Amino acid sequence: MAYDFDLFVIGAGSGGVRAARFAAGFGAKVAVAESRYLGGTCVNVGCVPKKLLVYGAHVADELEQAAGFGWTLEEGHFDWGTLIANKNREIERLNGIYRNLLVNSGVTLLQGHARLTGANEVEVDGQRYTAEHILIATGGWPQVPDIPGKELAITSNEAFYLKDLPRRVLVVGGGYIAVEFAGIFQGLGAATTLLYRGDLFLRGFDGSVRTHLKEELEKRGLDLQFNADIQRIDKLEDGSLKATLKDGRELVTDCVFYATGRRPMLDNLGLENTGVELDARGYIRVDQQYQTTAPSILAIGDVIGRVQLTPVALAEGMAVARRLFKPEQYRPVDYQNIPTAVFSQPPIGTVGLTEEQALEAGHKVQVFESRFRAMKLTLTDIQEKTLMKLVVDAETDKVLGCHMVGPDAGEIIQGLGIALKAGATKQQFDETIGVHPTAAEEFVTMRTVTR
Repeated sequence: MAYDFDLFVIGAGSGGVRAARFAAGFGAKVAVAESRYLGGTCVNVGCVPKKLLVYGAHVADELEQAAGFGWTLEEGHFDWGTLIANKNREIERLNGIYRNLLVNSGVTLLQGHARLTGANEVEVDGQRYTAEHILIATGGWPQVPDIPGKELAITSNEAFYLKDLPRRVLVVGGGYIAVEFAGIFQGLGAATTLLYRGDLFLRGFDGSVRTHLKEELEKRGLDLQFNADIQRIDKLEDGSLKATLKDGRELVTDCVFYATGRRPMLDNLGLENTGVELDARGYIRVDQQYQTTAPSILAIGDVIGRVQLTPVALAEGMAVARRLFKPEQYRPVDYQNIPTAVFSQPPIGTVGLTEEQALEAGHKVQVFESRFRAMKLTLTDIQEKTLMKLVVDAETDKVLGCHMVGPDAGEIIQGLGIALKAGATKQQFDETIGVHPTAAEEFVTMRTVTR
């Protein structure tokens, strides 16, 4: 059978665009359908605009530290509207780049909602197209629990477009998005409370990292409330919001920001017209080749619920393109030792196993841990501490995990990710000469076992 396209991609986010571009480069005839924005969550309402807001929030730290270096500054004034307008302009530029990447690769770009009408057929705005392979890369969407007043809350989607910076913000959640936005709002001047239903945020991260960040956020004056959850939200006469907690307490705020999880974006996708099945969590079920239960349909990225990170979606998109159209270059995605960062304030960088994971896996573990005040802060009154930690297999000397909380953590951990991917040992860390004076050199100078 002759198809209109060799590959039809639904979703122009990071993974979808990568798969489409490279498939076209391998000689395939490719189409991409996107109903919202080019670049997906990351570019538009995710990691890129979030990082720009984090940069803005960090300026307050720089201003506070300036006096220690001899600078006398007039009182600063922050304007939320200027930051958001500049952010919007940058996102528009990136949208254009993504458009050019696709079009210049020879990909047919269809701007409209795509719906599956069969195993090899997609409908976009009334027009039907056939394809030998269909790739679902529609990503995820934030969700708010079904409580009275849920419509009064916002998510990360809306936070990037607030007209004004709220004077008081209640952030709900314990994942990295909640922690990051709590730091953004507080750093830009809002009185911020972080509310989480568990004992301690960032479940799944190393225990030392979680505890250390908690202590540093408390030093900064962030109001942390654990083992607490919202029962209902009501709007008061003055326009403010009242959050009634399950323990009966009431918190009055100007904004309730929910970051309590994301769901796969499957709305009106037409999966019922195919043999595609979902797993127990509601994500699209795929095998190790990203093949769904319908042989002609594949899925990657957040919609399959594996590791929901932009670079992972990029790797999955590349793997699909190579397997289908350049099999001699195919390499499976390695989900081990994926470096990641949380752009909290201070930020987290981590790669490999946590101490808890290493012990659970049966390793005999040596831990090397260091806490110190960064050199930049020694001329100031700021008492923030940096944490660095290595988790080592005592029997093989292999470094199993690297963890950091402190300035530039994400930048430093990227290089260490290569070392762990290469199977570096603690001896090799010890024999590596450090760059002095930097914080990063602490990773190659930790000699004493902490426990």
